[in-house]
Amino acid sequence: MPRLVFFDLDGTLAGRQTALSDALTSLCRSRSLPPAVDQWLRTELADRANASDFARLRDAFGLEASAADLWREYVDLMAAAVTCRPEVLEGLARLRAAAWRIGVITNGAGDIQRAKLAGTGLASLVDGVAASGDLEIRKPDRRLFELGANRCGVSLADGGWMIGDNPAGDIGGGHQAGLRTIWLRGRRPWPDGLPAAHHVVDDVTEAITILLNETE
Repeated sequence: MPRLVFFDLDGTLAGRQTALSDALTSLCRSRSLPPAVDQWLRTELADRANASDFARLRDAFGLEASAADLWREYVDLMAAAVTCRPEVLEGLARLRAAAWRIGVITNGAGDIQRAKLAGTGLASLVDGVAASGDLEIRKPDRRLFELGANRCGVSLADGGWMIGDNPAGDIGGGHQAGLRTIWLRGRRPWPDGLPAAHHVVDDVTEAITILLNETE
């Protein structure tokens, strides 16, 4: 039976913040948008972005460009700017070679999250993707994990792992889905009352090593 592991995308497999800053700088430059728009975007898109954000932007500032065009340009710029470190790609390739099924469970619009996966080279290493925009539900909702398992060709009932940096969404959601968990400790504090992760690491490559050692 194949082993299953889910990874979060932003802040786990790929860095979002630097890519976001670069993409917004490029978008505002190409559209000749004023500093007030740049600041609005950096505030409103700090955690996540959806097409509806650009409809709000257009209404707030009376922009001539359509919301759809602005969103498409932003998606393309993010896909070009986001990166995944070579050692992470190599680790995922080793997991696949060891017969792991790899899924991505991510909160975000499906089109932009899949564009990031393609832009980073992650898409070819992943068996299935479940983005919150696919079902209009978000982690920690168990249904998103069930969708991810289905798209990886396995059953969530058979168990697996969830790896991510968000205590409630990734680790809390993983627990609710019956998965073992690995938390990437970063700037987020651990909330009171949340069950502890099975492992705590500083880098996703450490989490991959834990899984590889399980396989041996």
